Amino acid sequence: MSTAPTLLVLAAGMGSRYGGLKQLDPVGPSGETIMDYSVYDALRAGFGKIVFVLRQDIEQAFKDGFGTRFAKHIPVEYVFQELDKLPAGFKLPEGRTKPWGTTHAILMAKDAIHEPFAVINADDFYGAEGYRVLSEQLQATDVAKPDYSMVGFELRNTLSDFGSVARGVCQRNADGYLESVVELTSITRDGAGAVNTDPQGDKTTLPVDSLVSMNMWGFTPAIFPQLEGIFEDFLKTSGNELKSECYIPNSVNSLVAAGDARVKVLRTGDAWFGVTYREDRPGVVESIRKLVDDGRYPENLWA
Repeated sequence: MSTAPTLLVLAAGMGSRYGGLKQLDPVGPSGETIMDYSVYDALRAGFGKIVFVLRQDIEQAFKDGFGTRFAKHIPVEYVFQELDKLPAGFKLPEGRTKPWGTTHAILMAKDAIHEPFAVINADDFYGAEGYRVLSEQLQATDVAKPDYSMVGFELRNTLSDFGSVARGVCQRNADGYLESVVELTSITRDGAGAVNTDPQGDKTTLPVDSLVSMNMWGFTPAIFPQLEGIFEDFLKTSGNELKSECYIPNSVNSLVAAGDARVKVLRTGDAWFGVTYREDRPGVVESIRKLVDDGRYPENLWA
């Protein structure tokens, strides 16, 4: 008998972008946020529990705004990502205020998750099909093995008209498994195409049909000891830098390159959208309105 997977929601950054929790402003016709749609889609897909990664200083505001509502429908747990939660032997460098990144965020859930689980960003809309295919894959996965998965999206459908975005650009083999994923942190539209600018200012043109990761991953608990080793190596080489981050796409890439994991690439016909910049919000509201009008979601999600 398969185990219902858990949904791990990375929400620790919510307290800083736009101030407070304002980036989760209502986008649905009855006041729903993007996260409401994520939880709703996860429920429909058979997920059995939600674990939120938060900063402790936004815990109460989050619970007041969302926790009680979600707990009516599915078991909810909380774990906390703080700058000083580091492996033994490592100290927080003076002046560091930036979070350690998505690899560190996922590690915070090690003691709360013992079954296959999906990872998503709190403020990204992935579409119902992504949750369905990921849930099916996770329920068919051996909990003890490093057999992972990700939902891929076309780059053209994930760009913002209002600034740069970070995306994990992927290559997969003929069998549908990930060959590599590289986190590019400054991708912008360039006419009908896209271009990434690296920290040195060098530009690389990207095909707009490139497959990208939007941090919609499927893992088993086998990932935790692997990420612990990767994060410790990151701290040894970059831990004294004030703005370096350990990104989960790069961590997965190192596991795949070493032959320590395999990652099935899942595809979905649904569009991704999110609010990277304030100006993105009207487009998100319009997209959700169309999905409601098409019968994909009810007018009132929790009625």
